[in-house]
Amino acid sequence: MTEGAAETGAATGGVNILLRLEGLTLFVGMVMLYWTWDGSWAVFALLFLVPDLSFLAYLADAKLGAMVYNAAHSYMAPVALLTLGFGLASPLTLSIALIWLAHIGIDRALGYGLKYSAGFGFTHLGRIGWQKDT
Repeated sequence: MTEGAAETGAATGGVNILLRLEGLTLFVGMVMLYWTWDGSWAVFALLFLVPDLSFLAYLADAKLGAMVYNAAHSYMAPVALLTLGFGLASPLTLSIALIWLAHIGIDRALGYGLKYSAGFGFTHLGRIGWQKDT
């Protein structure tokens, strides 16, 4: 286990692989549902990276950055939105939820996990960035 993983409690080995495969499964599933739903691909392209704007909170400090980023990259809000979209039969709400979940899925598949307050590069899936091996 690397020193950074010990400091942040990052998943390693088979657990890390499983979490990343879950992310890939979520991404593929949400894109397939969106396609089946016949959602607008222009809307998909426009909204897909919106959750990443949450990284701007890191301009204030790492603790606030991690809190805001994690709020935007947790399953809780988009699943609640998905449920609301089904309950209200709201196509736009459903589309936003599917896109948001697809974003989270591809992030997790690529190793961009939930952040620790130690800094943007410290995630529950391990270190990311150009200094990840230090």
